[in-house]
Amino acid sequence: MPVIEVEELRRTYSSRTGLRRSAKKDVEAVRGISFEVERGELFGLLGPNGAGKTTTIKMLITLLLPTSGRARVLGFDVVADAREVRRRIGYVFGGDKGLYERLSGLDNLRYFAELYGVAPKEQGPRISELLELVGLAGRERERVEGYSRGMRQRLHIARGLLHRPEVLFLDEPSIGIDPVGARELRETVAALVSTGTTVLLTTHYMFEADQLCDRIAVIAGGSIVAEGTPAQLKERVADGHVVEIEVYGDAGERIDAVRAIAGVTGVAVEEGATSQLLVVRTSAAAQVTPAVLGTLDGVRLGRVATREPTLEDAYIELVRDV
Repeated sequence: MPVIEVEELRRTYSSRTGLRRSAKKDVEAVRGISFEVERGELFGLLGPNGAGKTTTIKMLITLLLPTSGRARVLGFDVVADAREVRRRIGYVFGGDKGLYERLSGLDNLRYFAELYGVAPKEQGPRISELLELVGLAGRERERVEGYSRGMRQRLHIARGLLHRPEVLFLDEPSIGIDPVGARELRETVAALVSTGTTVLLTTHYMFEADQLCDRIAVIAGGSIVAEGTPAQLKERVADGHVVEIEVYGDAGERIDAVRAIAGVTGVAVEEGATSQLLVVRTSAAAQVTPAVLGTLDGVRLGRVATREPTLEDAYIELVRDV
């Protein structure tokens, strides 16, 4: 039986618009999504800001009531059996909140162990085990205010695992972390999954999802637009190539001309500090680079490179028109 079962889950918010003559407006944040997560699996939810990822997680961890649909975690309904669900899950979110900065990492874990009802005789061994798992052994007596953001996130994970949850929800845990800290955090999550914990992860970082996730659901506009392994999602754009062209100055209307070239299946523009990066997707048989460069004649160009599609390319293709 799946550990997480989601069936036609919906969540609608009501808001008011206007000041003098306010009107009620319903916003459908999650629009009837369905998916399953197997035991021991690391399942990813990818999507842009406002896609419904965090709303979905909050319903699964019983912080929000669904408007309609049904969800079960470890066989327990998230509405009817909310207390049983909470006893068996852990939740880790991105950001700095949720820890006491004037306390040491060790004292934070002791405090939360009491809140989670961990038996006193089990607290010491469990905390030591978790400090080793998240790579904070030897730093646990330092105040949290002196921890880097990556160290704080690893402490968050240790806190979420104190009561030995069978399912851990990670909501953008690496947001705002420097590359070194993010790599250490990914290693921690990978080690965690190897112990048999089921993980549901939301993230904006495609390379993180590609490296960690067994399966991924891409959510956009409150709906799931694709689901599969990272390899299966990449296969959606694997029949072509990607040409990256660094452009200095404004390419302007020429981008539309690039899109019109035979063999070009899509064009994305990434803004940089001093340049733009044109990401041109092509069909497998097309040799479009000369035509693209000809269209950009007169525009100052930098690096030009051809590569195979990535999970990020597949993601952009999936959410582009939603």
